[in-house]
Amino acid sequence: MRFLALFSLLFSVLMFPAAEARIRRYRWEVKYEYKSPDCFQKMVITINGESPGPTILAEEGDTVSVELTNSLLTENVAIHWHGIRQIGTPWFDGTEGVTQCPILPGDTFTYEYKVDRPGTYLYHAHYGMQREAGLYGSICVSVARGKTEPFSYDHDRSIILTDWYHNTTYEQALGLSSIPFDWVGEPQSLLIQGKGRYNCSLVSSPYVCNSTSPQCSPYVLTVVPGKTYRLRVSSLTSLSALSFQIEGHNMTVVEADGHFVEPFVIKNLFIYSGETYSVLVKADQDPSRNYWVTTSVVSRNNTVTPLGLAILNYYPNHPKKSPPTVPPAGPLWNDVEPRINQSRAIKAHHDYVVPPPLTSDRVILMLNTQNEINGYRRWSVNNVSFNLPHTPYLIALKENITGAFDPTPPPNGYDFVNYDIHNVSNNTNATSSNSIYRLQFNTTVDIILQNANTMKKNDSETHPWHLHGHNFWVLGYGKGKFDNFSDPIKYNLIDPIMKNTAPVHPYGWTALRFRSDNPGTWAFHCHIESHFYLGMGVVFEEGVERVGKLPSSIMGCGKAKGLGGRP
Repeated sequence: MRFLALFSLLFSVLMFPAAEARIRRYRWEVKYEYKSPDCFQKMVITINGESPGPTILAEEGDTVSVELTNSLLTENVAIHWHGIRQIGTPWFDGTEGVTQCPILPGDTFTYEYKVDRPGTYLYHAHYGMQREAGLYGSICVSVARGKTEPFSYDHDRSIILTDWYHNTTYEQALGLSSIPFDWVGEPQSLLIQGKGRYNCSLVSSPYVCNSTSPQCSPYVLTVVPGKTYRLRVSSLTSLSALSFQIEGHNMTVVEADGHFVEPFVIKNLFIYSGETYSVLVKADQDPSRNYWVTTSVVSRNNTVTPLGLAILNYYPNHPKKSPPTVPPAGPLWNDVEPRINQSRAIKAHHDYVVPPPLTSDRVILMLNTQNEINGYRRWSVNNVSFNLPHTPYLIALKENITGAFDPTPPPNGYDFVNYDIHNVSNNTNATSSNSIYRLQFNTTVDIILQNANTMKKNDSETHPWHLHGHNFWVLGYGKGKFDNFSDPIKYNLIDPIMKNTAPVHPYGWTALRFRSDNPGTWAFHCHIESHFYLGMGVVFEEGVERVGKLPSSIMGCGKAKGLGGRP
């Protein structure tokens, strides 16, 4: 009998390993290849020949292990696991200059981390501006075995929305770093799951732009009539805020950044770079035809970038059968009100509310401004433009390396009484720095993002801010200048959604609250590539003395060259 019991136990372990956390192993090669995602051929950074890269599939509680070989030949690389909190593994956050040294050409580096909660997440390059060269992909984490979600569906699909430039990231970075300033301009295309369409008649050579290339045929989402689909819609745009719509179909929002949402129905989804949503779509329209799926630019007066187009294919119609209608154009680019209303409508599901602390221990007011420093155009927070150091903060602080960054703390606010957010300001006191915010461990921190006018009259841009290593409560959105006395009274302390990325709307403010309970150093920055490149970000340090022994693989740069590092 004892033998039979042991045999039964062994059989259960071998046959049902999915009941326990597993290690999901991936082996990636990152390299340049010529691709034509919008019919225009250019060099694209791929993972195993793909862009977007392979989707990481895991279950809550699993460990993900990615062995990455850098075959870019002349470029370093680092990959950030966007939305993964890296509890206990802050060195694998993948942020060059903050948590690790970059991976050198020819080197192989292994990221290993736990996915501690279900939801929709992303990965992307976090070195220079490589993300917009095609180095990105999805992470889909299902609920643990035996758990359920507060909604049901028949099928699950992931869709990443991006914008696309024909100039290389080097050309863009050179323009941004030049005097006179040379702005990157509006993107040439919008891609849906890596596919778009540029007007090749604008290009003289057919070898450069080929409208018949299968690489730029529209992305097709095939559905079976009567079925319900969970669409995990994410944005990794370099610049553009987007509206996503499916012709003739409503969408029900059920998840945002890995947190269940009190469901609400929309015609179009406003989505900002770094955000992820799950929407439910039922295939309940006329099944004899196909329908358009489109993305359009909002919040920028963009007249040059065409719609992103995909096809909702009702089976058994041919997937390449074009819909008989004109693609829906999306909402007006400058209609801010519906965007704010949708932001405010996103609340925690009533069965999954995580109550925020009722008060905070520290409030940091962050004014978003555009400046010129020594003739160079920059973006700043409280008139301080951020620069990454040569020695990553995590290494410098944990290994007690002095002189690696400016120890002077950044400003905790700005002159909110006298600063006019509605007009072009002189900002003559703007400086650049690599200093960081030192947070007391396990305290409650409020961040107030305050938007303002740029250096162009009557212009205020939307900025999506992403926090590494944490989720924050979104306490509120407001118009105009934040009032430290009257606006906190309006905070949603009942059912605020938790997210890792949230927009601050033009001439408005956004209030966030989080706990400084994850030891490490964590970036907090605008997720627009060029804005972060130009200094629109900060770094938080919290409880770094509690961080375990750093792996030698993250070292080898700056003042960490003698600490073991990679050869």
